[in-house]
Amino acid sequence: MLERMISDWDDAYANGPNIPDAQRWPGAWVEPARAFRKHMEEKKRARLDIAYGQAPRNRLDLFLPDGTPKGLVVFVHGGYWLKLDKSCWSHLAGGSVELGYAVAMPSYTLCPDIRISGIVDEIAASIVKAAGLVKGPVMLAGHSAGGHLVSRMIARASPLSDELRWRIHRVVSISGLHDLRPLMRTAMNEQLRIDEDEAVAQSPALLQPVEGARVVCWVGGSERAEFLRQSALLANIWTGLGAVTASVVEPDRHHFNVIEGLADASHPLTEALCEG
Repeated sequence: MLERMISDWDDAYANGPNIPDAQRWPGAWVEPARAFRKHMEEKKRARLDIAYGQAPRNRLDLFLPDGTPKGLVVFVHGGYWLKLDKSCWSHLAGGSVELGYAVAMPSYTLCPDIRISGIVDEIAASIVKAAGLVKGPVMLAGHSAGGHLVSRMIARASPLSDELRWRIHRVVSISGLHDLRPLMRTAMNEQLRIDEDEAVAQSPALLQPVEGARVVCWVGGSERAEFLRQSALLANIWTGLGAVTASVVEPDRHHFNVIEGLADASHPLTEALCEG
């Protein structure tokens, strides 16, 4: 029998200390993102800092394809609900834009200025705003904490309207956190302030998926064991609850570079999101 017990929950969810040359990130994303925004602005295919709410960080960027969009992709960034913003990820819209989709990238209020439940509501508002600007099917993608947020949108207890949820064709949760309860044991919970009630109410793995939900749980093969477990967890549980799920472990990818495929229209990650 294989037994596994975690004694150090901070280490279990610590990405940087366990990735070689981790100090490159997030700086390695900043310049490609800036260059992509500049390129899209020059082509008049970028609408930046669109307000979707009243809070200072309730802003999204929208990148448009050449011609009428086939639909909308919304990418939600990670950072443990504590850091980063939309400006780091613009280049990751490249693959979907090349395939003919508009891509929205929202920022959101960060903990401890808000609870995770409040971020869930903000992301719902950002999707409503973006979906009002672009017709057609909606695909959601999110990384790490963003993977939690997009998965949360297709639970039955979603803050989205039924009409909008029916437009969501697919969700790709990349290294997503689908059960919040283990994070209550980490030091960062002093800022996240997750309690038992919030963990149960906001963990996709503890919720019922909406009818017809389609979700791909994508994770890097070189990630921390907890991220591999969390990814497999949602696919496993939601399959038993009637969702169409897929679980993909991309070899030789860690938590920081697992998202890079989104910049490439021909990468399997982009294909899973837009064409799957």
